[in-house]
Formats: sequence, C-alpha cells, structure tokens
Amino acid sequence: MNRTIAAIFTLALLLALGCAAQGNKFEKVDLPDKQAVIYVYRPYEYGGSLLKPSVTCGDETARIGPGGYHAFVVPAGLTTCEVASSESHDQVQIDADPRVHYVKEEFGWGMLTGHPHLLPVDTDTAHDEIEKCCVQETPTPASTP
Repeated sequence: MNRTIAAIFTLALLLALGCAAQGNKFEKVDLPDKQAVIYVYRPYEYGGSLLKPSVTCGDETARIGPGGYHAFVVPAGLTTCEVASSESHDQVQIDADPRVHYVKEEFGWGMLTGHPHLLPVDTDTAHDEIEKCCVQETPTPASTP
C-alpha cells in the first residue's frame, strides 16, 4: 500500500515538474491576411530555467519561460526578433513572408548568467519540439526590460 502511494506521489511530482511554464498546450493561431506568424518557443532545459528574458518580435514583447512559446503576429516583410539578458544580446532577422515561421530560444553559458540565443528552425523540427513540451506565454508590455 505504501509503495503504491509513493509511486503515485512520485508520478504526480514528475508530471508537475515536466514544464515550468504554465498555460494552454500548443495551439496554432489563425494566419491573418498579409501577415506572418512567428512562433518563438523554448523547450524545457534545467540550465537557465530561472531566466526569463524578454523576447521582442516587431512591436510585441513576451517573456518566455522554459517549456513555453509565444505566437507573434507581424506584418509581412523583414522583422527583427531580439532577446537580451544582463550579459548578452542576440537577434535574428526574418524575411517574414505571409506564412508561419519558427524561432527557438536556447541558453548558452555566460560568466554570471546564461546567454540567450535565437535560432530559426525548420517547420518539421519545430513541430516535433513545440508540440511535446510547450505552453503559451502571455505577452508583456513593450516597455518591460
């Protein structure tokens, strides 16, 4: 009996720790006419899990935690997505034709804190990664550092 309760407790704990971000599982957004959707996502990794720097694409900003994603809807054309931490800054430019694009946020090692990186990802790889672990993050005001 005690082993069963311990097993159930352990399973519940593992499920609770599976994703640090809280929210709805991955859901595609409708693609508006003459606009692009850029999904920025961050698979869960223990390293850098306490960091949640602001990611900006176009005029919208969101803080994406481990296991989270955000769908940025931007006008078609050249769009810059950027992320900054106290030690580093990274950006990627996307020729955002009216379709869906994917960018993965990863963290590398820094002197005092992790360094965020933004990496464009192909659709097949992104679908596999984003559907396994990610939940939607709510946007933050653009003035938030």
